[in-house]
Amino acid sequence: MNQILVTKKLYVTPELKKRKKIYKIDFFLSIFLVVALVSAYIYAEYDRSKSEEMIGEILASEEENTVDDTVIPEDALVIVLSEDYTVATNDEEMHEQAEETSSVTTNRQSSYNGATYTNVATVDIPKLNKSFPVLQGELSQIETLLKISPCKFWGGEPNEVGNFCIVGHNYRNDKFFSKVPNLEVGDIITLTDLSKRTLKYEVYDKYTVEPEDVSCTSQLTNGKKEVTLITCTDDSRLRVVVRTREVK
Repeated sequence: MNQILVTKKLYVTPELKKRKKIYKIDFFLSIFLVVALVSAYIYAEYDRSKSEEMIGEILASEEENTVDDTVIPEDALVIVLSEDYTVATNDEEMHEQAEETSSVTTNRQSSYNGATYTNVATVDIPKLNKSFPVLQGELSQIETLLKISPCKFWGGEPNEVGNFCIVGHNYRNDKFFSKVPNLEVGDIITLTDLSKRTLKYEVYDKYTVEPEDVSCTSQLTNGKKEVTLITCTDDSRLRVVVRTREVK
């Protein structure tokens, strides 16, 4: 009997106590990491949902600030007050200041997390039932701006001759450009510029490239108007390029 008691006492050694303590610490650390990961995921989803809300607000704002197409009679005496309150009393000055005012109205600057941007166009993708404002800012700030909407990456003015390149995130769900890789040759997108001119573009090519390959931004379009959509593959290793050309 005494031998049995001694054996049991020797079984709970300091080494075993230390090991149990380590197991407890590992257990609580595991719980903490799981909670942290779940919290990070929930926050990321919340952040993306807020971004989609911002997209809606930007689009609604553009609808409220359409260009005034009122025709002014040539013989009318018009006084236009610009932002610095200078007065124009002849047709030439009046039209110059009206153009400046329209530019301010339709191409307003906004900011997000320190990044300044303007909304230069709206791209609609009927097949995906998606509509996005296209933001333009400094190249160094694109990563920040991509969190709220697709951005102009390269090219001239929207709906003009050349290759208007738009880049957007792939979150591997239905947000932003995640479903752009599902577009096929023959699908249609539309691009609306600041003058509310909307042109149709048809997909004529789709392929993947390495992240460093920017040949898809070439402006050699043989005098045609093109729009290129760029996003990541689901594993983020390559870039999906969708080329579209104006449909007349």
